[in-house]
Amino acid sequence: MNLIETAIPGVLVIEPRVFGDDRGFFMESWNQRTFQQAGLDIDFVQDNHSRSSRGVLRGLHYQSPGAQGKLVRVTAGAVFDVAVDMRRSSPSFGKWVGVELSAANKHMLWVPEGMAHGFLCLEDGTDFLYKCRGFYDPANEHCLLWNDPAIGIEWPLGDIVPQLSAKDMDGKPLADAVTFA
Repeated sequence: MNLIETAIPGVLVIEPRVFGDDRGFFMESWNQRTFQQAGLDIDFVQDNHSRSSRGVLRGLHYQSPGAQGKLVRVTAGAVFDVAVDMRRSSPSFGKWVGVELSAANKHMLWVPEGMAHGFLCLEDGTDFLYKCRGFYDPANEHCLLWNDPAIGIEWPLGDIVPQLSAKDMDGKPLADAVTFA
């Protein structure tokens, strides 16, 4: 597999080895030994799967305490996936990175603890899968405002009117958000 650094230290685009022929393809989406050899010693406790329509925007979610590192990928459709650094001690605090993850490119994104995370669905019937290092804890879940001008995420909206949950519409701007040390 190939690891690609992003503008935020620790957030990595992962290009798995894909073996394909006229019958289809095979790839390992998770192999603890391979990830350890690449320097990512990760233990997961929970797998999640969501399906969304084009225009659904989920996030930007995070937990504190009980931060969740996430390995995310798309198995059908496509998303614009975003991580925002919520670590005050980080030189990239408040910065964001965004990548397209799709069934076609088979890329994954490692979103370490200390990040807010969200995505915009670019196609109908998008299946988004993620492995988590921590258990979901609704009592400690927080939501960063998806369109906070202080962060300035350049969502590829085009003609899309984003569809958000009530929780996501009530996200807090970075200035008022719970952050990490």
